[in-house]
Amino acid sequence: MRSDVSVTSGVFEANRARGAVRFDVHARDGVTRRGTLHESGSLRVRFPSPEGKGLSGVFVNTAGGVAGGDRFDVDITAGQGARLTLTTAAAEKVYRAPGAAAQLSISLKVDAGAHLGWLPQETILFDRARVHRRFDIELDEAASLLLCEIVVFGRTAMGERMEQGEFVDRWRMRRGGKLVFAETVRLDGNIGAKLARSAVAKAGAAIGTALIAPGDEALVERIREASESFAGEVGISAWNGFAMARFCAQDAARLRADMIAVLARTGAALPRLWLN
Repeated sequence: MRSDVSVTSGVFEANRARGAVRFDVHARDGVTRRGTLHESGSLRVRFPSPEGKGLSGVFVNTAGGVAGGDRFDVDITAGQGARLTLTTAAAEKVYRAPGAAAQLSISLKVDAGAHLGWLPQETILFDRARVHRRFDIELDEAASLLLCEIVVFGRTAMGERMEQGEFVDRWRMRRGGKLVFAETVRLDGNIGAKLARSAVAKAGAAIGTALIAPGDEALVERIREASESFAGEVGISAWNGFAMARFCAQDAARLRADMIAVLARTGAALPRLWLN
């Protein structure tokens, strides 16, 4: 006879969320149009009415969040000359995971002359959340990319803070087939104590990254001109033909304001959902 524990574990395993979105966009007569779209499980993408010649997409997770053992896969191709901006309908919440970590896999391909803006709203990690995320990016040498991610370790406005858990974030970017950026961030165990260290986050509860390609020292200088207005810490540098801004703040609101200020210096148009 199976124990109550094993039966309960089996029920939870059977109820893990799965979701996948795969699509491509192409430029036709100067206007970006959606190509083939595949959706499965609890992940969806919707395309609001276009505001110009580009196309905007909004991801919706009908599972209501991410929990341990969930898996979500995104695979997107921006064809030659296309312009695509992506965001999420709301901040994504990652809940506590007593078992396996959630798995998030994002694959982005940007062809010659195309531009892709990846601008989701915040990812909020609750205490004891466990999540592994992976970005694989393929850029043509004549393509452009703006990729922004904000991660919040607990909702400070509600008196919450992430103390224990696991967050693994792996980024790989290739340009013209050559690896130009590779990074893996790993925080596990007593994350709250690690974030409290001066050399890590100085007790900050929100971190962010903006990856901008192409990027150069002129862009870096434009962003640095706004440094006196930053509410948190922002570092910016350029190498290998792209720029990267790092953010750290005491809460999500301040970091979001800093991210918006930086993006304004890049000339990027923010999704309307960011401004609501």
